[in-house]
Amino acid sequence: MIIVIGAGAAGLMAAITAARRGGDVLVLERTADGGRKILISGGGRCNILPSALAPERFVTDSPPHLVRGWLRSWPLSGQRAFFEHELGLALTLEPETGKLFPVSNRARDVRDGLVDFARQHRARFRFQTAVTDLEPRDDRWIVRTGTESLEATRVIVATGGLSVPATGSDGGGLRILERLGHRLHATYPALTPLLADPPAHATLSGISLRVRLRARTGRAVDEASGGFLFTHRGYSGPAVLDLSHVAVRSRQAGGTPAVVRVQWTSLDAAAWSEILATGAGLVVSTVASRLPQRLAAQLLDEAAVPPERRTQDLRRAERTRLIEHLTSYVLPWTGDEGFKKAEVTGGGVALDEVDPSTLESRRHRRLFLCGELLDAFGPIGGHNFAWAWATGRLAGLGATHV
Repeated sequence: MIIVIGAGAAGLMAAITAARRGGDVLVLERTADGGRKILISGGGRCNILPSALAPERFVTDSPPHLVRGWLRSWPLSGQRAFFEHELGLALTLEPETGKLFPVSNRARDVRDGLVDFARQHRARFRFQTAVTDLEPRDDRWIVRTGTESLEATRVIVATGGLSVPATGSDGGGLRILERLGHRLHATYPALTPLLADPPAHATLSGISLRVRLRARTGRAVDEASGGFLFTHRGYSGPAVLDLSHVAVRSRQAGGTPAVVRVQWTSLDAAAWSEILATGAGLVVSTVASRLPQRLAAQLLDEAAVPPERRTQDLRRAERTRLIEHLTSYVLPWTGDEGFKKAEVTGGGVALDEVDPSTLESRRHRRLFLCGELLDAFGPIGGHNFAWAWATGRLAGLGATHV
């Protein structure tokens, strides 16, 4: 019997793959229904896949060629074909974000479709069953739950990480693997909103726009572009989430926190200099023609430019400060929302702890690892589902080749 621990995205794909290849598959899931992160993704719509995959944007402390190889093991075209032609879920592209959603816009259709497809291939499920420990014994595994011990010839661990604990992710699988001798890279919340204490921009809450961000730690600079959202407590949106790991890790390191700078529009310093030099009327109106009114007023206030100042009367020092605020604004972040709102877990089991072809543990035979518990994550927009589908499938193939 093959036991799959976890009925999230990776676990469901592993179960489907193994069952389709004739494996006797039992899925153990701690929640009442599984796939909780699928259900909340994309605001309940489920961003199944990106329209284009960017392996170079994945973050890992392990050899990056392993990430690229595992993503290539099931190309995006193959993943899309599975959902559309085998699972029967038509997908639609959201052009402005490059995300693929089910036409129904219902995440539940994705989760239920995966569970039903696994059952059609005779995979069995036990929900509300938490695994507490694993013990290798000769040519089999003992899988312990709170009430019983089960025997398996192979085990696939797909328990996820620590992100969004309300969905059932408590890091239990990582702790079990560490007890079994696996090397883990330090975990941290990734794709999580940033906080400001005090909340310097609470009055701008609800404003969203597209920006370019740059985060510097020492000599290293990371960049992200996309949506930015002011919240009551800080900052969110795809661009912020994609760079949040840089900020989070800088605080964990205990050194100087990362400096995050914002370019609020596509205009650089030279373009703004030209606009302000040739414009007419109030400066705030000139800026507000390209930015939300409240944000424009806030930036002028912070740059110490009087609201009644006209462009032709703008002083050199005021122009310099304003252009810096428009193109290289230092975001006053002080913390982050942590695992509670993190989309994924950074860190985890080092990728060289598993066989690159099968995802079988190098520490223990007949033990396979996949999904979020592995040390890699991608940007917002379906990349992490692509990782889950690809590694879950690879683990399912590996478990049925043994």
